[in-house]
Amino acid sequence: MRNVLVTGGTNFVSRYVAEYFVRLGDRVFVLNRGSKEQSQGVIHIKGDRSNLGDLLKGYSFDAVLDVTAYTEEDVCNLLDALGDFTDYILISSSAVYPDTLPMPFSELSPVGQNRVWGAYGTNKIKAEEALLQRVPEAYILRPPYLYGPMQNLYREPFVFDCAEKDRPFVLPSKGKMNLQFFHVEDLCRFMNILLEKKPQNRIYNVGNSAPLSIKEWVKLCYEVTGKTPVFADADKKHSVRSYFCFYDYEYCLDVSRMSELMSDTKPLAEGLSEEYDYYKTHKDEMERKPYIQYIDKEILK
Repeated sequence: MRNVLVTGGTNFVSRYVAEYFVRLGDRVFVLNRGSKEQSQGVIHIKGDRSNLGDLLKGYSFDAVLDVTAYTEEDVCNLLDALGDFTDYILISSSAVYPDTLPMPFSELSPVGQNRVWGAYGTNKIKAEEALLQRVPEAYILRPPYLYGPMQNLYREPFVFDCAEKDRPFVLPSKGKMNLQFFHVEDLCRFMNILLEKKPQNRIYNVGNSAPLSIKEWVKLCYEVTGKTPVFADADKKHSVRSYFCFYDYEYCLDVSRMSELMSDTKPLAEGLSEEYDYYKTHKDEMERKPYIQYIDKEILK
């Protein structure tokens, strides 16, 4: 039984990670402020990662799974507070790659400012650099869009809502823009592979091997609800983010390094079905964006 520390543990990715490693039989500690209900089977350490003091000095962790670090300060504050630990995995982001680079982005591609993601991406770069400077043997994962049960962002749930209401779906760019996804369970599976195999490479792009168009993605979201979409196009005068759940930004990650260790990923249709099953019983927890209101007022009027 490993002692595993998960930062966060109450929302989407961090919560799924905590529960996944509980199911593996690990002793899972979650570090959060205690403002939300904790998952069953975890050991709660109540604290704010910006002000931990000696809270963690008495613990010894086989693995630190840092899901909630967004800045250099987040990483340094946690490292300053930790006692003994063996492995450290940071969940970073594909936003560290500049939007001007040729695709697909590989782990050898230079990092830099991404005009779409702005400070989010540059802060992740600084977090990565701070971690590797102090813990050179740490692992860094750079995922694309994450999805699956416990989703707390109004992405797939937005499409599910449109499907359930038999609404036409408004597409930007005639639906041709490509996106790349990764199921949160696959993220957990890969983290466990790193902990068990301890490969030499330290930075990994993670994700499904191939992107797909947003039109194909919407079709799959509708299909898991038992519906077939009818599409409409939006005039370019409308900001994409006013009526659609992703930025008007196409990118692709090279995940061949990941695939050498984990060749299979969950089929997107299966993963979306799992997310929809979860969403059907947790709709009241979703903080919705006003996409539908904007569409009805400004596009389909």
